Amino acid sequence: MAIQSINPLNGKRIQTYKEETAKTVEAKIEAGHKAWLKWRGTSLEERGRLLLKAATVLQQQKHELAVLMAREMGKPLKDGVAEIEKCASVCTYYAEKGAAFLKDEKIKTEARNSFVTYQPIGVVLAVMPWNFPYWQCFRFIAPALMAGNAGLLKHASNVPGCALSIEQVLLKAGFPKGVFQTLLVGSKAVKAIIDHSLVKAVTLTGSTEAGQQVAAQAGSQIKKTVLELGGSDPYVILEDADLELAATVCAQSRLINNGQSCIAAKRFIVVKQVEREFVRLFKEKMSHKQLGDPMDATTNLGPMSRADLRDELHQQVLKNIEEGAVCILGGTIPAFKGKHAFYTPTILTNVKKGMTGYKDELFGPVACVITARNEAHAIEIANDTSFGLGAAVFTRDVKKGERIAREQLQAGACFVNTLVKSDPRVPFGGINQSGYGRELGSFGIREFVNIKTVWR
Repeated sequence: MAIQSINPLNGKRIQTYKEETAKTVEAKIEAGHKAWLKWRGTSLEERGRLLLKAATVLQQQKHELAVLMAREMGKPLKDGVAEIEKCASVCTYYAEKGAAFLKDEKIKTEARNSFVTYQPIGVVLAVMPWNFPYWQCFRFIAPALMAGNAGLLKHASNVPGCALSIEQVLLKAGFPKGVFQTLLVGSKAVKAIIDHSLVKAVTLTGSTEAGQQVAAQAGSQIKKTVLELGGSDPYVILEDADLELAATVCAQSRLINNGQSCIAAKRFIVVKQVEREFVRLFKEKMSHKQLGDPMDATTNLGPMSRADLRDELHQQVLKNIEEGAVCILGGTIPAFKGKHAFYTPTILTNVKKGMTGYKDELFGPVACVITARNEAHAIEIANDTSFGLGAAVFTRDVKKGERIAREQLQAGACFVNTLVKSDPRVPFGGINQSGYGRELGSFGIREFVNIKTVWR
């Protein structure tokens, strides 16, 4: 079978790649294991040195890699450059902090010497999505390789050029051949890869459905998984919120990556006393974003990654309207670009419990506004979801905001008066149907290690 790279701006084929055979995949898994047997003995200092070199290579190639993202999945150039810079930052972070995170920890017992040591486990498979084709991968790569593991990447089939370029970045940085490899295969090949005895663990970023399948397969083989799955992040706007700030941040979060982000704001829960003014400001901010060619430096929003995903989103919008939601902005496929993957920034109001926009994830530039009677009701609505990736609350009372974020909002990352984001310095991940395990920070580098007790 062939894997095709299609430009979502115009629907034209960029390049066709031949899918790798089972025999080739087997050979790569074995090569990864052999490389790991040597790599695990490499000093932390050497691993850090190579990660710093990878950061340098990323910085040197950020413009060409951003162009590749723009062509394969529609990310505007400036956003692509920012993504590559973030990848460089996570490499630098673990190069500088990894040794401390993995340092032996002495435990006082009756033994002459007892301690905990963090040892690599082997080849780890990463199944990654298209929406942040470099960042999603490097936030796995940097800690996994720093910890002494080897990596295999099964990337999304619509970004094969990005997938191959990641391996080339690491080779150019000086990482030994085989320590990290890209597999050009479709989703049907994942089961056999997970089953392979030399693959020791799996990390996946993707839909809840994909997470269920990978978790079930890995579980049948008693293999560790980390899952970062879907989300329907609530942003709670309280009566005392700075509405100008809230509207600006909410529009920014909803439209990041053209709305194609697990942690993009999805549900906007506003107490009724300030709903009218917030919606007015929110509509104004959302209206200022202009669709255009992602290769144009002035473009705010590029196309969605695929036309079929755009069409699926549009059907969700139409269903919400049928269910009683009111579309006050957008809700259309631009007529002059209908053959491509564009969708207009959209706001749905009057969204209520039971509607599609209340319970499902809308993966695109569509905002669902939900009215709450008061603060307690707003928090209740925010937590009334099967997801639990991120959440935010807006209030001028920052102590109250921190209390709500700490104690009341049920999600893996809760922010006050700003948008939910991932950062190399703090752990990232979800609860419930948004997954389990953590990436980034000290927690992320310890997910794929043997936390070993030594006693004498």
